[in-house]
Amino acid sequence: MILARYVAIRYLRAFLLLAGVFLAILLLIDMVEQIRRFADNGISIGGAARLSALSVAGSFYNILPLIGLLAGIMLFLNLSRSSEMVAIRASGRSGLRTVMAPAVMAALIGVAAVALLNPMVAATETHYSAAVARIESGASTVSLGEDAVWLRQGMGDDGGQMMIRAARTSPDATTLYDASFIIYDPETGPKTRIEAQQATLSGGEWHLTEVKEWTLDAPNPEAEAHQLDQLQLPTELTADRIRDGFGSPQAIPIWELPAYIAGLKRAGFSALRHQVWMQMELALPLTLAAMVMIASVFTMRHMRGRKTGGLVLGAFAAGLALFFLRNMAQVLGDNAGVPPSLAGWAPPIVGILFAVGILLQLEDG
Repeated sequence: MILARYVAIRYLRAFLLLAGVFLAILLLIDMVEQIRRFADNGISIGGAARLSALSVAGSFYNILPLIGLLAGIMLFLNLSRSSEMVAIRASGRSGLRTVMAPAVMAALIGVAAVALLNPMVAATETHYSAAVARIESGASTVSLGEDAVWLRQGMGDDGGQMMIRAARTSPDATTLYDASFIIYDPETGPKTRIEAQQATLSGGEWHLTEVKEWTLDAPNPEAEAHQLDQLQLPTELTADRIRDGFGSPQAIPIWELPAYIAGLKRAGFSALRHQVWMQMELALPLTLAAMVMIASVFTMRHMRGRKTGGLVLGAFAAGLALFFLRNMAQVLGDNAGVPPSLAGWAPPIVGILFAVGILLQLEDG
């Protein structure tokens, strides 16, 4: 246990060191991007730094598997160059048993990342989106209530707004059912209310059927209300903007994701993207462990007299392949190519089986 704890702590130190280096690099790159993006809005260096601090958390979280891979390579290279790996193997400890300590530490880091860092990333994503919305005017928003879908859109350059409420929607977000439209004047407030049994989005317009319209600034809105078979309302919304209005699944804490998925299904939206993301998050500890085991295949050996650069490059290439396999599985899951559970759990399991197979083959040799 003393030896296992020593190796695990060495891996943790390597991981924290690399995490700090990558975080600093990402922060500097993102600051330059924020300054370039909002140069016309007169953003200051301090404002760009604040936006970068909110934005970089998500980017850093996404590359945790690669940091875990590099930390594994760094650990085993250091152990080999100091001949500590020779002493460990000479004591009779197998390669598979040796790699278990850093792999378990990587899995624990993954558990901490999902439990603690995931909600922090979700909070920063939300604050970043709000900050960008304050800088960029006219953005439309979409929100999900307990039993309804809410949308907001601008009504031209005069500052008017239109609020839309629907009991549910079609999966492609082009049809609203039991929809209410309230048009706001920027000076006087609500001026028109429209109820429609169905509203279909097409050609830059909402096509309403079975409509009832109230003029809210009239003395008696109900007496002056009138019914129409059809009505068209111009809109800047598109189906893609409505779906994107819910934001990335990354902006939702893992603890709230099951309830959010249930709400999407009640509203009629497809929750496939969020289901895939949840499975990917649950499998993150296993992914980090797989990265460490892949690094051990190439670097957990005595390096003197060997082509160290080639082995390190092979370890990085194999880990990068697993990283891209994970991203490809996520894309396939988002497009219903594979089930969400398979998209989340298959890549790390494949990586672990690959590493275990190679390690056992080396042990037999």
